[in-house]
Amino acid sequence: MALNGFLDIELSVKNPTELGDFWERHGLRRTADGVYGTDQRSAVITVKEGDHRHLSAMHFSTASEVDIVETARRLDALGVASRTTSTTLECNDPVLGHSIRIEVGAPIPLKAVDPRPANRPGDRNRFNQRNASLTPDRRPPRRLGHVVLASPDIEKSTAFYFDGLGFRITDQFVGANATFGRVETDHHNLLIHRSRVGYLNHYALEVDDIDAIGENGAAVVADNPDSHIIGVGRHLLGSNLYWYLRDPSGNMFEFFADMDHITNDEDWAKNHSRSDWGAPTAPAPVQAWGDGPNEAFLAVPDIEEIAQARARRGLP
Repeated sequence: MALNGFLDIELSVKNPTELGDFWERHGLRRTADGVYGTDQRSAVITVKEGDHRHLSAMHFSTASEVDIVETARRLDALGVASRTTSTTLECNDPVLGHSIRIEVGAPIPLKAVDPRPANRPGDRNRFNQRNASLTPDRRPPRRLGHVVLASPDIEKSTAFYFDGLGFRITDQFVGANATFGRVETDHHNLLIHRSRVGYLNHYALEVDDIDAIGENGAAVVADNPDSHIIGVGRHLLGSNLYWYLRDPSGNMFEFFADMDHITNDEDWAKNHSRSDWGAPTAPAPVQAWGDGPNEAFLAVPDIEEIAQARARRGLP
C-alpha cells in the first residue's frame, strides 16, 4: 500500500486575510486561525503569510504504519531526508521546496447528495416544477481534488512523487513532460509539468455538478470580472467539467465535477493509460469541448517575482 488520500494544502500569500475572506465568501468555512474547510472536512486550505505566493505544504494520508516505514525507505534511496514517527512522515519536495506531511489514516468520506432531477430525451425525471438550478442557494465546494505543479526538474520531481511517495501514474505526455498521478480513485490528484521556474499552476475544488460549477464560478466573477480564465468546458484526460478562475492572491484555481474514477489499477494500466499524449499520433488533449488554454491560462504574470523568491531560498 502507499498513499490513500489527498487531504489539504497550505498556501503562502502576501495578504492571507484577503484570501481567507475570499474563500469564506465562496463556500469554505474558517475552522481555525487561517484554516478553511467544509461542513465535512475541517481543513481544505490553510492560508499563511509569505513574501510571494506559493504552495507551502501538502498533506496526505496512508493506510498503515508499515507504509510510513516503506515510504521513508524509498525516499532515502532517492536521497531525500525524512522525519518519521510511528504514524507520521515529514519531508520537503526536493525541487519545489514545499513541505509534505503524511499520516496514517484516510480521508473523511463525503456524504452523497441527491442528484438534481434532469429531463433528457426518453428519460424524463422532473415534472411540474422549474429546474432546481434556479434556487438562490449555492452549493459550496465539497473537497480539495488535485493540484498541478510546474517543475524545472521534471525528472527529479517525477521520481519524488511516483517512486518516492508512491503516486500511481494515470497518464503521461510523451517524453514524460507531464504526468498525471493519483493516490485516491480520481483520475488525478496531481499533475506535474515541465517549466522554466517552479510554481503552483493551480489547485482544484470539487463541486456537485455542472450547475454547481456555474453557480460558484458566476459568484466569483461577480466579485471580480477579471477572475475568469477559461471555462466552462470538459477535459478529455480526466473527463471532468471545469471552470478556471483566479483568486485574489493571483493563484489559479478550478471548480470541477464529474471526474473519471479508477478502481481497477491493472485494467487501467493495461487498457487505458497512455504515455504518448502529445505525440504526433496522439495530439495533446486539453478539452473535449469548451474553452481551451488562452493567454491568461498559460501566462504567469508574477513569474519573475516567483523566480527571484525561489532563488533567495536556493530553489530552481
